Amino acid sequence: MAEHTEQNEAKHDGSSSPGMTDQEKEMAASAYEAFSTGKYDEALKHLEALQELNKEDYKIAMNKAVVEFYKSSQTTTGTLKQTLMAMKNQVHTSAEDIDGLDDVENSWLYYNQAIIHYHMRQYSEAIAIGERLYQFLEPFEKFAQAVCFLLVDLYLLTFQPEKALHLLAVLDKLSVQGGNKNGKGESNSSNKDGANQKAEFTAMIEAAKSKMHQYKVRAYIQMKSSKACKREIKSVMNTAGNSAPSLFLKSNFEYLRGNYRKAVKLLNSSNIAEHPGPIKTGECVRCMFWNNLGCIHFAMGKHNLGIFYFKKALQENDHTCAQLGDGSSGQSKKFTGIPMCALLANKRYELLYNCGIQLLHIGRPLAAFECLMEAVQVYHSNPRLWLRLAECCISANKGGTEQESKGLPCKKGIVQSIVGQGYHRKIVLASQSTQNTIYSEGQSAAIPVASMEFAAICLRNALLLLPEHQQQDTKTENASKSSSQSGSTESGSENSDACSGKGQEADKFLSAAPSSPLRKQEVENLRCSILACSAYVALALGDNLMALNHAEKLLRQTKVSGSLKFLGHLYAAEALISLDRISDAIAHLNPENVSDVSMGVLSSEQDQGSDKGDEPVESWKQTPLCYPSSVTSARAMMLFNLGSAYCLRSEYDKARKCLHQAASMVNTKEIPPEAILLGVYLELQNGNTQLALQIIKRNQLLPSAVQRVSPDSRKKPVQPIQLPSSFTQVQRK
Repeated sequence: MAEHTEQNEAKHDGSSSPGMTDQEKEMAASAYEAFSTGKYDEALKHLEALQELNKEDYKIAMNKAVVEFYKSSQTTTGTLKQTLMAMKNQVHTSAEDIDGLDDVENSWLYYNQAIIHYHMRQYSEAIAIGERLYQFLEPFEKFAQAVCFLLVDLYLLTFQPEKALHLLAVLDKLSVQGGNKNGKGESNSSNKDGANQKAEFTAMIEAAKSKMHQYKVRAYIQMKSSKACKREIKSVMNTAGNSAPSLFLKSNFEYLRGNYRKAVKLLNSSNIAEHPGPIKTGECVRCMFWNNLGCIHFAMGKHNLGIFYFKKALQENDHTCAQLGDGSSGQSKKFTGIPMCALLANKRYELLYNCGIQLLHIGRPLAAFECLMEAVQVYHSNPRLWLRLAECCISANKGGTEQESKGLPCKKGIVQSIVGQGYHRKIVLASQSTQNTIYSEGQSAAIPVASMEFAAICLRNALLLLPEHQQQDTKTENASKSSSQSGSTESGSENSDACSGKGQEADKFLSAAPSSPLRKQEVENLRCSILACSAYVALALGDNLMALNHAEKLLRQTKVSGSLKFLGHLYAAEALISLDRISDAIAHLNPENVSDVSMGVLSSEQDQGSDKGDEPVESWKQTPLCYPSSVTSARAMMLFNLGSAYCLRSEYDKARKCLHQAASMVNTKEIPPEAILLGVYLELQNGNTQLALQIIKRNQLLPSAVQRVSPDSRKKPVQPIQLPSSFTQVQRK
């Protein structure tokens, strides 16, 4: 869900150095006053005159660059960034070299660099600078407060709510202490300046408190701390009233609690028309409004409404980008022509991510593939996104009818056609085999099309992005892309380590931008899902050795769910049968291997949706029709496959027993057509041609009729049908 973000701006250093003359101090004060009132030409004149007196002070050149930046309506972000970088090289220092109080005089330069990194979505660089500055700032200065708020913003954008809350607690405590200290200092002074400073400081504290309450709500929402969030929501409503940011936050809170109708009501009650545009705030509130409605309807299972709202959000986003200058707002290399505060307004790739996930749920894999392929260009370090792309390819290549692709019930017969009449009439059975698909001739598998070959590449990328098992307890490397920082917790100490990035829990998170970071258990769940899909795709491509490798890895996972364990045994058996290792396959097809078919994936794997394109939380959708709904159905499926394996060893009696035992465990309508073909094959091998025809005509197994057929009626076996292998290839959803 979207939240209001405090925007930061490049700062003009209005302070004067201790070694300056009175004339220089007066000129600096005049320049700062002109800058504060928006008279940028006059400020430049004062700075140029000041530079003539002191040509070696880089701060004057920095202030000129900032004034020129504001004179251009903040549209020359790239130029300002290059200028500040040159100045940093001029003073022969960097943020990493700050190790003493002597370097504090360069804090304005570093802060301005951090602001630019923030707006250009280079959050890790901005955090590195901000954390260094935090260690050497006076706690009661207004500049120190600006640095702290910038860090809080960055921590929330990078999903580090514990660090943000710790810094907010420090800010809250310092603001109270500062207010008391300021009050005592002014009690002995009767001049008007002292009274004005006290009033200004008090107003600053009140404004900061309102912002801090909003920040706390955002942090508690990320932590899913309902009680603490409810308490802060009340404070936000008391301080900010029914403003759009406060109502958006409250709607997000109700969304997390599952009160979807109330969340929609709160969104509809927000007056987004009165909210300032993206030029002033850097946010497109209309875009966030439609996106949030899409997330809520996604969670409600109303996927068609969800995609409708996501498309509205995309249209609003494109309209906003067109108003700001061009359709690539925030994406151009030089970042010119667009105000700096509006660089973060473009949410196109986050919205495409949401659209892709929604389209995948409503059975439109090709459209979902197009959306996710565009999103993966930015979020290429997200392993879950690569898995979703592979699922699009799998869903688009199932080879079923339109009803099947949409999850609708359909009658799947075993007769393809009837040829001839009378005595010469022949029944042509439908082919059930979809294996051993060859690569497309003349086309590289790396070309991004929704093919099984490309699915294999996506799954390989997803596996490579996951940490190795032996590295799970070590610190996970953070990516430098936007919103890709992993979360971390922080101890309660109020020292400089609060911003050092040394949280003891940082190793438990894996970046998955634009969604929330993955916790350790979610990473293991994701690994199991990727391995299951990899085994399925390898079987479809005829790569049986690779399929067996993936299936065995899946079965070796310590926390694999019952459903994926069931699929692992099936895929391993199918690969072994194709490799002519029937005995090993029979061991996998033992019905006792199935004791659970629950999905078993934590609901928190899919975090709440936001304007950053999070994949919304969702209870598992209805089990696919082709998937066993109970342990009994799963064991029956194993028996059907076991009968097929026995057929390959010519153990027809065992195969028949497995077939009839499985048929007695499930409803007649649940018997797969491959099992009926297996029954036909067994009767033909047994010489019971008439019974085989009855099975075909009735499209069901006839175990009672089998018992009435005497062994003396056997005829010479007829073998017009290709021997089935492990036929029941269940697709993981």
